[in-house]
Formats: sequence, C-alpha cells, structure tokens
Amino acid sequence: MKILVVEDEPKLALFIEKGLKEQNYQVDIAYDGESGKKLALQRSYDCIVLDLILPNCSGLEVCLAVRKEDSTVPIIMLTALGSTEDKVLGLDSGADDYLTKPFKLSELLARIRALARRKNKPVDEAKLSMGGLELDTSTKSAKRDGKSIVLTSREYFLLEFLLKNQGRVLSRAEIAQNVWDISFDSGTNVVDVYVNYLRNKVDKGFSSKFIHTVFGMGYILKEE
Repeated sequence: MKILVVEDEPKLALFIEKGLKEQNYQVDIAYDGESGKKLALQRSYDCIVLDLILPNCSGLEVCLAVRKEDSTVPIIMLTALGSTEDKVLGLDSGADDYLTKPFKLSELLARIRALARRKNKPVDEAKLSMGGLELDTSTKSAKRDGKSIVLTSREYFLLEFLLKNQGRVLSRAEIAQNVWDISFDSGTNVVDVYVNYLRNKVDKGFSSKFIHTVFGMGYILKEE
C-alpha cells in the first residue's frame, strides 16, 4: 500500500512516516501544497494524508485538483481547525475523512484501514434504484427520472447507503459509521448537513420526496 503524506510540519510528517512504515506501507512526503499536488497527480497512491493549511497551495486546492483527476483515491484531511464548518468544507472539497490535530497515530492507521476496506469492497449490485431514482455503482453516476444528478464523492456514498437500506430508518450514528467510517459525534451536524445537500439534489424540483426525516430517530429513504 502506497501513501502520500502532505504535511508542512517536518516533525509531524516524519512521525507519521515512521508509523506508516512500521505497518509496511510505502510512503512519500511532500512539505508544501504544490509539491503534494504534483506528486498526487503524477503518481498512483492508495491513500493521501493531506494537511489543510499548507504553504504555496492549500490542502483544499490540492484535494480539488486530485478529485478532478481521480474520484476514488481515499483522502484523509488533517488540520487543527475542528469546527463543523471546517469539517464540512474539507469533506465537500472531496476528502473522505477528517482528523483534527492533535491526534493519535493509532486512530490515523485505523482510518486508513477503514478507507482501504471500503475502496476494495466488492460492489453488491451494479445498479440501485427506487422509483425514478437510479444509482450506477460502476460509473458512480446518478439520475432521477432520466435527469442526471451531479454528486460529490461523499454525497455519492451517502446516497448509496440510503438506497441499499431503503425503507429502513437510519440513525445518524449508523450513517456516520457506514458513510464516514467514524463514530458519531453528537456535537457535530455533519450528517444533517450532507443529508440536506443530497435532499436538494435528489428531491428539489420533484413533486414527490424520497428523503424523509424521522424526528428523534434519523432518516429514511422511501417513496411517499
């Protein structure tokens, strides 16, 4: 497994590199955004560990550039900025996970393993559908009543999980665990924010709504 670490703090970068190499991962390090972006676009990686605040080019810019070329490589964003707004901004730029500094190396390793499992998980069905809503898991594309829906990577995984569990009430904790591979933090509204993002793309402009809130319990995908 080959991992790119983009981190401008030399001590932290070397600490991460040492921990990853102890797990027999191959590691490349970039100490600024431009170098990180160049490596990410020129080489193939199984995971990118990306600091948010970087010299020359921010982690958000690096993430957006990578996502234009590769929609599947897992990206874990590292930052000292831990507000809900910061997390949403990072995830919305295309990151798959978000880890706030300071962090334990064991947690970073666990998140890398979790993302690797999801990337390598065989697709259960090529196409998932409900009513006029369709999701093609091979092309990662969605449409409703023939109209294409443009999704970010996180919105795609959320819709896939909802479709695979259509008709079931899903708690925020269950959604966080399966879509983000993280334990649900009751102090954040990231799940609610992304459900609303998805609702605006899936339901807005249609007479019938598919994504419903079950107050005090969570969300359910079903036909009205």
